Amino acid sequence: MKITGKTKIMFAMAHPVGSGRASDVLNTYFASIDKDVAVSPLDVHPDDLGTVLAAIRCLRNVVGFGVTMPHKINIVRHLDHLTERARAIGAVNFVRRNEDGTLLGDNIDGAGFIAGMLRNGIEVKGKRVLQFGAGGAGRATAFALAEAGAKEIFIFNRDVAKARALAAELKAADGSVIGRAGEEIPTGFDVIINATSLGMKPDDALPFDVELIRPDTAVCDIVVSPPLTSIVAAARERGARAIGGQPMLDEQMDLVRQLVMP
Repeated sequence: MKITGKTKIMFAMAHPVGSGRASDVLNTYFASIDKDVAVSPLDVHPDDLGTVLAAIRCLRNVVGFGVTMPHKINIVRHLDHLTERARAIGAVNFVRRNEDGTLLGDNIDGAGFIAGMLRNGIEVKGKRVLQFGAGGAGRATAFALAEAGAKEIFIFNRDVAKARALAAELKAADGSVIGRAGEEIPTGFDVIINATSLGMKPDDALPFDVELIRPDTAVCDIVVSPPLTSIVAAARERGARAIGGQPMLDEQMDLVRQLVMP
């Protein structure tokens, strides 16, 4: 990659950044469409988020940045503007730096997630979905599932109150979807989604008992690295269709371009 004074700069912001692959995926994508953009990972501790954003406002060759755990929700209060979908979700995963230094937050996690599922033959319309996680990524996937026509979405989260709040928001936003949450994990779902960070580390426990997975169950994991998480491996061993987070990330590329280069 040739980087000059004319190159536009983007960041992939996280903490920690060691397992992230967003910068590599974005650099490959921009090179493939002949765009002079360079993306670098940026390790930002939550305590330093406001300071870093204040600096980015002053960096005139920065066009935007990606946002992942643990910043997707907390970053919202630091931004000047939000798209309608980011405001509804309450979380952001990409930010555009405007020429005047103002910051616009968007959330394309959900759109990329659904597109990645469809490309891999997983349909959610009319299906019962069990989702683990109600954080920034979980909120995005849940709203996208409702918009895609899921019949029922059950949210399971360690913080049960947060899961119940998200389920209530889903029902309020779309009266056709059944949004539920609780302390006990039900059975008999068509699609199971891991929207937590579990699986990023080799010794992570599975977020659910593999007995929930039937051969006709579809399993989706938002974790990108490693490419084959323990969740995806367990599902495939049981004969189920399963995908990791890479398809979701791949499908977001053109949406990122549209955001930072309108």
